[in-house]
Amino acid sequence: MLKLIFILLVALVFEAIGVVWLSQGLKQIGELRQVTVSELFQMTCRGACNPWLLLGVLFETIFFVTLLYLLKNWDVSLVWPLTSLGFVLTTVAARVIREEQVNAWRWGGVGLIVIGAMLVGYSERAKKPRDSSSITTPQVKLGGE
Repeated sequence: MLKLIFILLVALVFEAIGVVWLSQGLKQIGELRQVTVSELFQMTCRGACNPWLLLGVLFETIFFVTLLYLLKNWDVSLVWPLTSLGFVLTTVAARVIREEQVNAWRWGGVGLIVIGAMLVGYSERAKKPRDSSSITTPQVKLGGE
């Protein structure tokens, strides 16, 4: 469980910073003034050359690959709810890196997310181990057998 938490926290730091950098890059490339092929092409070029946007995509990719590893090795009912801690880290990163104002209601929501993640984590400790003798492998019949 400690290995899962450590890997997940590192991945969530990448996700939080990546989301903040994506936001920064998107704000820098500007608004879409009108929906034309030319305008879409220009905005795409601005985005493809924006270092914050590119770093954000890189960090989100690192998070996603790590998430795939976690889902392969642990129960999805454990891993996926714990990824909600990313909202906590993203809020902190937005406050620190982008100096966004976070009001008491948002911090209250962040606190509820932490409580929910703690409950999910506790459920893993309280889970009864499976009896390997009761696990059956489905039998597949091929052809006319």
